[in-house]
This record gives sequence, structure tokens and C-alpha cells, in this order.
Amino acid sequence: MTTIALFGAGGKMGYRLSTNFRGSPYILRHVEVSDAGRERLKTGLGLDAVSADEALNGAEVVILAVPDTHIGKVAASIEGKLASGTMVVVLDAAAPFAGHLPKRPDLTYFVTHPCHPPIFNDETDMAAKKDYFGGVKAKQHMVSALMQGPEEDFAKGEAIAKIIWAPVMRSHRVTVDQMALLEPGLSETVCASLLVVMKEAVDEVVARGVDQQAALDFLLGHMNVLGAVIFGETKGVFSDACNKAIEFGKPVLMREDWKRVFEPEEIAASIQRIT
Repeated sequence: MTTIALFGAGGKMGYRLSTNFRGSPYILRHVEVSDAGRERLKTGLGLDAVSADEALNGAEVVILAVPDTHIGKVAASIEGKLASGTMVVVLDAAAPFAGHLPKRPDLTYFVTHPCHPPIFNDETDMAAKKDYFGGVKAKQHMVSALMQGPEEDFAKGEAIAKIIWAPVMRSHRVTVDQMALLEPGLSETVCASLLVVMKEAVDEVVARGVDQQAALDFLLGHMNVLGAVIFGETKGVFSDACNKAIEFGKPVLMREDWKRVFEPEEIAASIQRIT
């Protein structure tokens, strides 16, 4: 059985992983430095945290379930204790993309991230419908990258990632650079920004006299049907009026050069700001 050292095991993300790994075909050693996190592991899951040295002794895989801003510091602190061939798993592309992992060509670096449960899904259980983040009840897809290491290690890392993000539907293999295009580029810089704008638009029509619940119901319902058509979930076409609104609305809302957010220097700058 593969032994895994899980750093940040009692934190927000680490606790999710600690939960998902129960009953898995892996031996887990939980590392948590905060008293609150250690207590959360003990009272919530009946697990005892161990020291970093104890966790790393003989561990074949190390998962860094710590914030992006701490990845470099934690990785540097344990670098000298990692045996050649150890796999280091990181849950976001930011720190690896920014070069915050130790320069150890004898280590395997595996990066994985969830896609989160899709808006268009086949969930029928209410608990799954309400699992917006994923990794509990709702099915989701995931992306993974073998940043460095032997090719056979991708399957090893993917098997671990499928437990981390379970229940998993599709598993996509990408590069670290491609993962950075997806986040922060696609998911945060573009999607999150536009969603914030839509919320501000709701606030604006409410300020102009529309009932707030009516505005929310109208927008969210239209997001559903418009999104289904735009992304090919259903066959359909927009009315001439809608197409005209898009034709004249998009230039008002979007700069002509907005796609520059995906240029390498823009992605690098965005990641630099969060790491």
C-alpha cells in the first residue's frame, strides 16, 4: 500500500481530502500545525496528526493541501527529507507555474485541480444538487498535469486525484501552462469577473425599481436557457432581437483586446499576484 503524507490535513481543503481518503487503498499520515486543525481532525474524523518527520519517513507521495502562498515555504522546508522518486502532489497550478517548487529533477511533481460540478448535470439527489464545490456528493470532472517525472507516474497521480475529487466523471490531462490558462485565466479572470458584473447588473435594475427577487429569477432563468444554447447543451437559436442585443451590447461591455488576459505575460502577472 502506498503511503501518503498529507500536509495541511486539518485545513479547509485538507479536511476534505482527509475525509475522502478514508477507506481508500492508501496509508495516510496527517500533518497539521494549527491547534484548531488538529482538533478538527480528532473530533471530526477521529484522526491524530503526526509530525512532518514522522509523516515523511518512508512516504512515497506528499500532498501539499496548503494555501498557494505557503506552497513554496512548505516545499522548501521538507525538500531535504524527500527521498528520490517521491511524488509531490499540488492542488493548484499557481505555485508550480510560478516556480515555487524546489529544483529537484529526481522528484515527481503532479498537479491536479477540480472542474467543480457542472451547471448542466444529471444529479437527482438534492444533497448532490446542493454540493456546488464538489468532492462530497456531486459528480465532477478534473484536470491533471505531470509537471516532471517518469511517464508512468501520471497514472499513479491520477488514481490519487480521483480519490481527492471523488466522485469523478471525466479526467483530463493537460500541461501546467494549460492549467494556468484555465485558472486563473478562464475561470477567474474571465468567468468570475463577468459573473460579478452580472450581479452588479442585478443591483442596478433593482436600484431602478425592479423587485430584487424578480430580477434574480429573471436573470438566473435566462442564464440557464441562454447558456444551454450557447454551449450546445440543447439545440436552439436566439431571436433576431437577442442577436441584435448581443451585437450592440458586447462592444459596450468588453474591450476589443480583452483576450489579452490569456497572453503568457498576463497569466504570469496574475499568478504572481496570488503567490
